[in-house]
Amino acid sequence: MREGIHPDYGPVVFRDRAANYAFLTRSTMTSEKTIEWEDGNTYPVVDVEISDVSHPFYTGTARVLDTAGRVERFERRYGKKG
Repeated sequence: MREGIHPDYGPVVFRDRAANYAFLTRSTMTSEKTIEWEDGNTYPVVDVEISDVSHPFYTGTARVLDTAGRVERFERRYGKKG
């Protein structure tokens, strides 16, 4: 890689405030806020709206739409043309 054109890549804590969950990873994101991690070191922290812990797809709480029922209800209301 060329020197001086890439952002710093280092450890960052991502925190999902809705689920009270945080994880340490490496990223180019930075933040002025810091947090003391379990290993005793201080890292920048980035607050996120949603993560795999709180996302409905990963938690199994996603709703499946009943498309067949909607079509039948539409045909009952407005009649089937044909």
